[in-house]
Amino acid sequence: MSGSTYTNPVYPHNFADPFVLPVGSEFFAFGTGGDLTPGFGFDVLHSTDLVNWEKLGGALRRLPNPEFVDYWAPEVAAADGKYFMYYSAGREDKGHQLRVAVSDGPQGPYEDAGVVLTPDDPFTIDAHPFRDDNGQWYLYYARDFLDGARPGTALAVDRLDSMTRLAGDRRTVLRASADWQIFRRGREMYGQVFNWHTLEGPFVRKHGGLYYCFYSGGAWEQDNYGVAYGVAEHPLGPFVEPGAVGATVLKTVPGRIIGPGHNSIVSLSNGSDYIVYHAWDMAKSGRRMCIDRLDWTPDGPRSDGPTDSPQPTPAP
Repeated sequence: MSGSTYTNPVYPHNFADPFVLPVGSEFFAFGTGGDLTPGFGFDVLHSTDLVNWEKLGGALRRLPNPEFVDYWAPEVAAADGKYFMYYSAGREDKGHQLRVAVSDGPQGPYEDAGVVLTPDDPFTIDAHPFRDDNGQWYLYYARDFLDGARPGTALAVDRLDSMTRLAGDRRTVLRASADWQIFRRGREMYGQVFNWHTLEGPFVRKHGGLYYCFYSGGAWEQDNYGVAYGVAEHPLGPFVEPGAVGATVLKTVPGRIIGPGHNSIVSLSNGSDYIVYHAWDMAKSGRRMCIDRLDWTPDGPRSDGPTDSPQPTPAP
């Protein structure tokens, strides 16, 4: 509607790690946490304009394993007439591994396929399926690296041989390269103590013949958390970060918005892109879903976000 505006957050309840799946003229959103439907690990939201959202109910049925207490960061891909949800399950920050669930429709309910995609990794989270122009699917995700000068959680990719099986040819996408990506100093992990870094929440978008891997870095509860990216000529890399250091796409607005991150990107039929992400309010009462326009500039992808003032409503 001409002249209409919206103000972030676009969903008032806790809804972290938001992923938005466009289906025709509709949008379905999946995220971590919130006031979940009993018996489900994730809920699903529905919208026709990216701004007004309603909760439809449970999206993924919980698994019977009592060790699977926490369900994180769902993303959904449509392929072969079905919908595949990639997610991790574990207990707090321990034991998470990537799994896949399947549904006949975008809103679910999704049923776990009984597959652990990364059985040889002790900790994998934040799966992001990406389909290249030639139809090949890839899965980007975060895993732990203990070697090198900046150990911590960082990004990897593998081809999907099918929607429920990885090829087993993992490549490193990006590792930590700067102090702004520190999660915690002196963190005890795997029987050692590290200055632990974090890169997580990968999301890939092809633009101008290049592959941009957006990620969130830093400590998710702190003001150093934000969104940056690397660029490659092929989905498997090598990915290189631009010269600028820091969260170049989204970062904390002191005194107003804390830790914007874990984004997805939605392309509208008019050619505009919107970045969907979560952010804390100053009271840290919850991570709420926000959207802002994403522009492709000569200096790379940029956003005016995170915003908390009225913005033009996305065109249909």
